[in-house]
Amino acid sequence: MTLLENILNQASSWLWGPVMLVCLLGVGVFLTLGLRLFPWRKTPQALISLCQAPEATRQGNITPFQALMTALSATIGTGNIAGVATAIVMGGPGAVFWMWVTALFGMATKYAEAVLAVKYREVDELGNFVGGPMYYIKNGLGKRWHSLGLLFALFGTLASFGIGNMVQANSVADALDLMFQIPDWLTGSVLMIITAAVIFGGIKRIAEVAAKLVPFMAVAYISGAMIIIVSHFEQVLPAISLIVSNAFTGTAVTGGFAGATVWAAIRFGVARGIFSNEAGLGSAPIAHAAAKTDNPVQQGMVAMLGTCIDTLLVCTMTALVIVMSGVWEGGENGAALSTLAFNTSLPGWGGYIVTFGLVVFAFTTILGWSYYGERCAEFLFGVKIILPYRLLWIVAIPVGAMGKLGLIWLLADVMNAMMAIPNLIALVLLSPILFSLTRKYIHGD
Repeated sequence: MTLLENILNQASSWLWGPVMLVCLLGVGVFLTLGLRLFPWRKTPQALISLCQAPEATRQGNITPFQALMTALSATIGTGNIAGVATAIVMGGPGAVFWMWVTALFGMATKYAEAVLAVKYREVDELGNFVGGPMYYIKNGLGKRWHSLGLLFALFGTLASFGIGNMVQANSVADALDLMFQIPDWLTGSVLMIITAAVIFGGIKRIAEVAAKLVPFMAVAYISGAMIIIVSHFEQVLPAISLIVSNAFTGTAVTGGFAGATVWAAIRFGVARGIFSNEAGLGSAPIAHAAAKTDNPVQQGMVAMLGTCIDTLLVCTMTALVIVMSGVWEGGENGAALSTLAFNTSLPGWGGYIVTFGLVVFAFTTILGWSYYGERCAEFLFGVKIILPYRLLWIVAIPVGAMGKLGLIWLLADVMNAMMAIPNLIALVLLSPILFSLTRKYIHGD
């Protein structure tokens, strides 16, 4: 077991090292420039499009709004609370700036993924619209690239049980045990029952739940953070100034903080930004492929909003509270640091905001990733795998809640990175089609 952990540790360090981060950010920059800043210029129009009800004649399983909420249900999770804290501890406050940069260029990546997912989607034997990187590799790049699609589906299936299931269940169990002393087995059992009630209803029920739960929890969490920010308004500008200046100068040793170089700020900011919004990993387009739309570009515009909401909004709220509180210098890390920051700034209530945010965000991540993994498994084995997959999914939840997941964390980390490789290759090779579709939309063709 130790040998396997060492191998996975080395693989994770290499896969999430400079080369991968440069590729993920580089593809985002390439697409942003190739699209002539289309994602940035069209953000207001994307917001308007999101609020419009789809026409009844449009084909798909869920509305564009539900598709976005399903994608957000999988991305807004522990990364927005624990991940932000870890980025600050490892890279200093300057890491937050590089998270913002990653999100801005990640908008183009998310846009591209969704456009291609809708263009190359299929209808399976059960009448469901299915798509994602494996389908735009298969249908967009042709038969000789089919093995690349199979690899993505394999990595996606394996990653889903780690980062999307057991790790999330474990986070919920730890949070509830710490705050309310609820036994892990009880948390795992309740979580299993609730999840089963949702995922056995398929994408329509997952989307319906996500469309209600994600906006509610996001607004509640952001409101809690805003109360702290407004009540300590005089600290906002110094906090933002610290974030921006440290992004280019590094962070000196202060208190219990060990200090961080500019490279550490860039590395951990980019890595945690991608972990948070998943731009480039190829997960979100699986949800957007099910949207009721006949225009891939419009759905791509809706999809790119997910990066703004996830990183530029939710992660920024967490980051500002942590930096403003000053407790990031004290030696805490992860969710514990976020809880301490909220508790320090809002005594008596802050800890509950983080705990309930973590629990609900992690639960919605379990729902969203159950759909991602299911679609990947279906690509590999056909529709006959759906029922066994769902049964295995709900069984894995209590196992994750009660287990020690060091090895699962490492495996999920490696599989997440492996998902990105086929997806990034496909995005670059299919970029001429993406640019062409975008130009036609702009010119009204």
